[in-house]
Amino acid sequence: MPHQIRLAQPKDYPRIMEIWESSVKATHDFLKEEDFNYFKKVIPKDYLPHLEVFLIVKNDEAKGFASVAEGNLEMLFIHNDSRGKGYGKKLYQFMKDKTGLTKVNVNEQNSQAIGFYEKLGFRPIGRSEKDGSGKDYPLIHMSL
Repeated sequence: MPHQIRLAQPKDYPRIMEIWESSVKATHDFLKEEDFNYFKKVIPKDYLPHLEVFLIVKNDEAKGFASVAEGNLEMLFIHNDSRGKGYGKKLYQFMKDKTGLTKVNVNEQNSQAIGFYEKLGFRPIGRSEKDGSGKDYPLIHMSL
C-alpha cells in the first residue's frame, strides 16, 4: 500500500514525539541531555499547536513529520526505523509543492542532515552561533 500524507491532529502528538525522539537520538548525538529533555517538553506544548504539521503514513503508522512556516522548513523528522527508505524525500517534495519552501536551518553538527539537504539542492548561505531557542547549537542557514 502506498504512503499517504495528511495533516496532524492533537491526537497524533504522542506519535510525533516518538518519531522526534527516535530521530534525534539517531542523528543529534551532540545534543545535551538537559536540552533534549527541554525540547521534548516544549515541542508538543509550544510548537506543534502553532504549526501546520504533516505526517507521512504507511499502513496506518506515521513514519515521519514535517512543518513549514514562512517558506522555512521548521521540522522534518523520520523515525529511525524508517530512515533511508525515501520517506524524507517524499515528505520534503510534498512540503515544497504545497508551501513553496525555499530555506532550512540545520544544526551544524548534524552532518547527515546537511548532506540530505545538499542532495535536494540546498546551499549554505549563512550561519548562526545559536539555535532558534538561543541555545549554543550553531545553525547553518541553507537556501535553494
